[in-house]
Amino acid sequence: MPIDPLTVCITSGKGGVGKTSLTVNLAMSIIKQGKKVLIIDGDLGLANVDLFIGLTPKLSLRDVVQHGYDPKDCLSFPRKGLGVLPAASGVPEMVSLGPKEQQRLEGYFSRIFKSFDVILIDTAAGIGMSVIWFNTFVRNNLIVITPEPTSITDAYALIKVLSKKFKRTHFQIVVNMAENDKESKIVFGQFKKVAENFLGVNLEYIGGLNVNPIVSKAVRKQQPFFESAPQTGISNSLKKIAFKIMALANEPQIKIA
Repeated sequence: MPIDPLTVCITSGKGGVGKTSLTVNLAMSIIKQGKKVLIIDGDLGLANVDLFIGLTPKLSLRDVVQHGYDPKDCLSFPRKGLGVLPAASGVPEMVSLGPKEQQRLEGYFSRIFKSFDVILIDTAAGIGMSVIWFNTFVRNNLIVITPEPTSITDAYALIKVLSKKFKRTHFQIVVNMAENDKESKIVFGQFKKVAENFLGVNLEYIGGLNVNPIVSKAVRKQQPFFESAPQTGISNSLKKIAFKIMALANEPQIKIA
């Protein structure tokens, strides 16, 4: 098993941009490459990774934090090679974990990370305490944006906080819900120019997923579209993003104690 797994935080400034769908389908694509993937549902107050994959967990991160459960006992394995550490929904006190709870979770995570090749953390949206913590705990920060101005403005705010206060300088960007590839690249180009000029960061475009009814149908069925429609254009686009994510493993990773 890897000593230093690839760690990626998938986040956004605004909600509703499709980051949970991206996280789950990325995981499905990566396990097809023969890798073991762990998804951590980092939306600690409004968790929904389980819904996207048709999972009914008995235990969650709430049980780890509030009741002292071993996180290994809270893991679910809905697919071969895929582990899920679910969070709780409708539990507001989980959103603002203090330093002691964060430190304890970091210790737990460090132990279970060693059993996986890739760690994908799906955070809440915005610049809340848990979002920032997850983004600074991992090596790679993937920001999901859409062509909507509010999505871009809020993503800019998130990158500003991570770069100015926590010295993060490199971000991977996925443009979701564009009408076509051309719009996706235009949106990224405009965002990159503003962010790099005013924040001094480096943004890397790793792909786009265009608007497609397959996605909403898959969500309703609680089945990843990469499984239900593997030969479609959007699944092929997802594969390209997954390969670029895996290429990050060639870069120095955080040392997991």
